[in-house]
Amino acid sequence: MTSKQRAYLKSLAMTMDPIFQIGKSSMTPELTGAVSEALAARELIKINVLQNCADDPKELAQLLAERTRSQVVQVIGKKIVLYKEGKDEKKKIILP
Repeated sequence: MTSKQRAYLKSLAMTMDPIFQIGKSSMTPELTGAVSEALAARELIKINVLQNCADDPKELAQLLAERTRSQVVQVIGKKIVLYKEGKDEKKKIILP
């Protein structure tokens, strides 16, 4: 992913609300499956890491990206943005 593409995805993510929250139970197989399904449906998602989660958000982002075969767009504070290119041509985000 080029820096221009990453910047474009960051701008799209600015207006999005988080659709998942990672709490004290941290990473579970159920969460990984749900994130994978959401990426297939939306391509770009935002995840919120709650205060009671002891894990580092950057490490969680890398782990989620590996498990869902997606790319980390950005991690700011306790917010994670992930992108995975979708298969549906009609819903596809056109990258510059």
